[in-house]
Amino acid sequence: MIALLNVETVAFTLTGYPVSYIELVATFFGLLSVYLATKPNIWTWPTGILNEIGFFLLFFQVELYADMLLQCIFFIVTVYGWVHWKSQERSRRSIETIGCKKFAALLAAVAIAAVAAGFLMLRLHIWFPSLFTEPAAYPFIDSFVMSASVAAIILLARKALESWLLWILVDIICIGLFMARGINLVAAEYLLFLLMASYGYYNWRRQRVL
Repeated sequence: MIALLNVETVAFTLTGYPVSYIELVATFFGLLSVYLATKPNIWTWPTGILNEIGFFLLFFQVELYADMLLQCIFFIVTVYGWVHWKSQERSRRSIETIGCKKFAALLAAVAIAAVAAGFLMLRLHIWFPSLFTEPAAYPFIDSFVMSASVAAIILLARKALESWLLWILVDIICIGLFMARGINLVAAEYLLFLLMASYGYYNWRRQRVL
């Protein structure tokens, strides 16, 4: 069972690329979770939890430590989002928007948090050599993905339209980042995420107008 969680344990080869079991399972539940979010369907949250567990294990093994820690934050917000959406179903509250000024302030906060986190990621292998045997890969880019993703999932949990704008930005960056780290299936998944996030923004905006 433990061997199946190893990124080196290959399920099959796709056009010369070895697809590991952990990458395959995490990718499947990630796609399913985002698809359900575009509807919006409350089952996005339990499927998201399975995706987060898979990605936590995967990112640890490819030295993307900020993305690994991000899954822990995702887990906490996912539980909150699940509860919040349930309460919204009972109260029949609709999709919200935070407005341009608050969104701009949020982007600035994300950038500041990314720089701070990037410096921390640079030191992880020095502070905790037994846990992090290799230096973090692309620490500042990875940290921006982490910061922006935290903001995006919090907005998603609040059912705010602007969450999809942040997801679109995150997806674009992640495609290049994951290709650079050699996890091409996850990079391809984020291309699909980009398409679904664009649809999610369109669909939520349409539902808000209706």
